[in-house]
Amino acid sequence: MRESQIDRKTRETEISVKLNIDGSSKYNINCEFKFFKHMLEQFAYHSGFDVDINAVSLDGDEHHLVEDVALALGCALSDALKDKKGINRYGQFILPMDDALVMCAVDLSGRPYSKVTSTITEEKISDFSTILIPHFFNSLAQNAGMCVHIKQLEGTDAHHTAEAMFKSFARALKQAVTAGNSEEIPSTKGIL
Repeated sequence: MRESQIDRKTRETEISVKLNIDGSSKYNINCEFKFFKHMLEQFAYHSGFDVDINAVSLDGDEHHLVEDVALALGCALSDALKDKKGINRYGQFILPMDDALVMCAVDLSGRPYSKVTSTITEEKISDFSTILIPHFFNSLAQNAGMCVHIKQLEGTDAHHTAEAMFKSFARALKQAVTAGNSEEIPSTKGIL
């Protein structure tokens, strides 16, 4: 089983992430920011992972909480994948959600990079600051050692667009972590 548990405690947050990549979409998310909780639930369900996240803000700052959840989730993903033998490495998904259409592509290359392209202009979706969307994916990518590209192709509703981003990312990541029968590292270099 490809599993990991990461606990992160700072003066700003207390985060616990338990991840089972070979799960069945079971999740338990505890987070005081309801829209962010909703996005984490979408990620967990659409990735097919089992995910337990307990995210407590000690300073009431949404930015610190979102960032620290991303850091812990990225570390848990990296730890669970270990040497990455036999994985697909790449994943991509185009997800429609009503008016929104979002493309995501990931590479579990070990080289962190993140780019989120979106036309969301609203500052908030419910209790969530939209500026934190690219920051979440960048923090996760840096700590997981992955390359992530997310691009909004269509959409006017910010909620639909943000949700499509998290869902398409989850589905692309699910493809990338899928293990086949090979025990090889998916790189001509022999290392990721």
